[in-house]
Amino acid sequence: MVENARRRLIRDVLSGIALAAVMAASAFAQPVAIRSPSWSELSPAQKQILAPLAPPEWDKLDAQRRQKWLGIAQRYPKMSPEAQQRTQQQMRPWAELSPTDRAAAREQYKSLKALPPDKKQDVQQKWQQYQSLPPETRRELATKPPPAAVPSATGSKPAVRPAPPQTPPPQLTPGAAPAPK
Repeated sequence: MVENARRRLIRDVLSGIALAAVMAASAFAQPVAIRSPSWSELSPAQKQILAPLAPPEWDKLDAQRRQKWLGIAQRYPKMSPEAQQRTQQQMRPWAELSPTDRAAAREQYKSLKALPPDKKQDVQQKWQQYQSLPPETRRELATKPPPAAVPSATGSKPAVRPAPPQTPPPQLTPGAAPAPK
């Protein structure tokens, strides 16, 4: 009789452990929901910082992107006044980009960041030259497709004429803070 009680106790303990393991596994299998606060749930400070994303823009953002913007709002007070201004100016244009355009902008940013210092200086100089053009000329250049190959002076092989500088996405301006993913 004592032996049966012992076996029952061992069986019950093992069953309890197995049940606990199954419950723990099912808890980990559940997708983790990211809390996505509505605009009305933001603090007044967050609303002020994220003002360019005020509804209806905020309502269009998915939970993950809202969290990224909230992270920027948290870092915002520690930014320099210039960085704060750039961040606010670039918020709406960045949020309005399609996921494909944002990915392309990130890749371009990474490639520019990886350039050697002399090449970075060349790119910055070309960007400044482009910025000094009259707005009409910049609009005209932005709407033109890149030129095709231009025949060289010798006539042997066509030389590729460089495309005019295009207006980069807002987060790629020199000295700008990286935008969220």
